[in-house]
Amino acid sequence: MFELAGIIILGMLAQWVAWRFKIPAILPLILTGLLVGPVAAEFLSENGSKWIEPVWNGEKGLFPGEGLYYFVSLAISIILFEGGLTLKRSEIKTVGTVITKLITIGSAITFLGAGVIAHAVFKLSWELSFLFSGLIIVTGPTVITPILRNIPLKKDISTVLKWEGILIDPIGALIAVLVYEFISVEGDSGFTKTAFIEFAKIITFGTLFGFSFAKALAICVNKKLVPHYLLNVVSLSVVLLVFVASDFFAHESGLLAVVVMGMVLGNSKLENIKELLYFKESLSVLLISILFILLAANINIEDLLLIYTWKTVILFTTIVFLIRPLGVFICTANSSLKFNEKLFISWVGPRGIVAAGIASLFGSKLIKKGIEGAEYITPLVFMVVLGTVLLNATTARFFAKIAGVFLQKSEGILIVGASNISRLLATYLKTNNRHVVLIDSNQTNIEEAKKLDLEAMHTDIYSDDLMNNIELNDIGFLMALTGNSDINQYAIEKFKKQFGENGSFRLVTSEEFSKKDKKPKEGLLFDTDNYNSILELTFRHPSIHEIALTDKKHYEQLIEITKKDHDIIPLFIKDKKGTLHIISSHNLKTETIKSGFELVYMGKPIDFKI
Repeated sequence: MFELAGIIILGMLAQWVAWRFKIPAILPLILTGLLVGPVAAEFLSENGSKWIEPVWNGEKGLFPGEGLYYFVSLAISIILFEGGLTLKRSEIKTVGTVITKLITIGSAITFLGAGVIAHAVFKLSWELSFLFSGLIIVTGPTVITPILRNIPLKKDISTVLKWEGILIDPIGALIAVLVYEFISVEGDSGFTKTAFIEFAKIITFGTLFGFSFAKALAICVNKKLVPHYLLNVVSLSVVLLVFVASDFFAHESGLLAVVVMGMVLGNSKLENIKELLYFKESLSVLLISILFILLAANINIEDLLLIYTWKTVILFTTIVFLIRPLGVFICTANSSLKFNEKLFISWVGPRGIVAAGIASLFGSKLIKKGIEGAEYITPLVFMVVLGTVLLNATTARFFAKIAGVFLQKSEGILIVGASNISRLLATYLKTNNRHVVLIDSNQTNIEEAKKLDLEAMHTDIYSDDLMNNIELNDIGFLMALTGNSDINQYAIEKFKKQFGENGSFRLVTSEEFSKKDKKPKEGLLFDTDNYNSILELTFRHPSIHEIALTDKKHYEQLIEITKKDHDIIPLFIKDKKGTLHIISSHNLKTETIKSGFELVYMGKPIDFKI
C-alpha cells in the first residue's frame, strides 16, 4: 500500500516540479523512477533492494508475474487512444507542406537512418534496429510544448514544431507497433508465408475493431444512448474492450486498434468530443505519472551498464546532430523558412512519453520471447528520450538567441472577445502586418471572425489552454474587449505577465464610466465610452480611418474633436515606420509626434482643416 501511494504522490510531485520550472514532465518522472529504483538499490538501500519494486524475481513486487505487462499495455492503449483523438484530417490538409513532409519524409529518414546506425554500432538484428528507430520517430507535444512555451519565436517556427509533435505522435507509435508485431510474428512462426498471414491478420483485426467500435460509440453518443455523466467512463471502457478483444482475435493487434479508434473518433462529428478529450488528457496525466516512475524503477543497473559505452555516444550524436538536421533540411527545401529557422527546428527534437512507454513494453515482451539483443531496446530508447529532453530543455532558449530566431520584442496582439468591435480592430491590425489572435467562448463570434480570415480560437479564459499554446509566443499586447467587466479584469490579471509584456489594456467599466474620474487609471481603452456605446458605434460607422498629422498641436486639436463627438474614437498613432502605438488613458504622450505620423480612429470621417 505504501508503494502504491508513494508512486502517485511522487508522480504528482514530479508533475508539479515540471510545471513550476517549465520543463517536460517526462524528465522529473523518469529521474524520480531511476532514483527510487536502480539508484536506490545500488547506492541508497542497505539491503540492496529498490524503494519501489515493480517486479522482483518474476513473481514478487507490486506487479508479480505478468501484472506489470498488463498494466503497461492497458495504460499505453489509453495514451495512444488519446493521441489518436488529436489527429484530425483537416489539420493534415492545412498545416502546410513543410509539416506534411516532416511527418512523412522526415519520419522515413529517421526510421531508415537510425535503424542503419543502430545495426552498425550495436550489431543488433535488422528487425530490432528498425524497432528502435521506429520508437524514436515520436516527439510529441507533451515534451515540445514546455520547452518552447517561454521562448518567443516567429509563429511559423512554433507552428511547425507544435504540429509536427502532434501529428507524428500517433504515426510514430503506429510504425513502432507494426514493426513490433512483425517481429513477434516472425519470432513465433519464422520468416515464412505464415508470418505474413499473421501480420496481415494483425493489421486487419486492429483496423477493423478500431474503426467499427469508434463508429458505434459515436452513434451511441450522438443519439443520446449514453447519459452525459457516463460518457467518459463508457468511452474508457470501450477503449479497453477494443484493446482486449482485438488482441484476443489477433495477438498484439490491440495497440493498433486503439490508435485507429482514436483517429476515427477524433474525426467524427461527436458533440462531446472536447469533454472526452479533456477527460482522456487528465487520465493520461495520471497514467503517465504512474507509468514512468514504474518503468524507470523497473530498470536495473545491469541494463544501464549495457549502454555505458562509447557506442551509445556515437548513436546519440548521430541521431541528434546528423539524422535530425538531415531530415529537417530535406523536408524544408524550397520552403519560405530561412537557414537559421531550419537550423533551430533541427535542434529541437525531443523524444516523448509514447516512445519510452512503448519501448519498455516491447522490450520486456521481446526479452520474454528470447529475442537476441532485445535487452538493448528499453535502455537505448530511454537514453535517447532523456538525452534529447535534457539537451533541448537546457539549451533551446540559448540556441534560439544564437540562431537569431529569438524575438527580442513580441509585437503580436491577443484580443479577448471576438465581438463586432474586436473583429473591426483585428481586421485593421492584420492589414497593418500585426499578428492578431481573437479568443471567445461564443462559437458564433469565432465563426464570424474566421469568415473575415482572422485567427480566432474558441476557448474559455478560465481554462489553461492558452497558457500551453506555443503559437502565441510572439504575443506582447493584451486587449480585453468583452462586454463583461469582470471577465476583462480577470483576463488582464491572468494573462498580463505572459501576453501583455508590452501593454495590457481593457475597456472602462460601467462604474468607471459613470464616475468620470479625473485621474485616469492605467491601461484603460476608450475611457470616454463604455462597451455598449462603442458597439453601437461599430454598427453606425463600421470603419477605421487614418488622418495625417503635421505636428503635436494638430494631434491635440484632433483629440479635442474626438472628445466632443462620440461618433469618433481614437485608437492608434502610426509612426513613419508604420508601427502602431495604442492610445490609452495613460500614454497620451504627444512630445514625439511629428509630421508624417498618422492618427488612426474608428467612426465617422473627421472634417478638419488647418
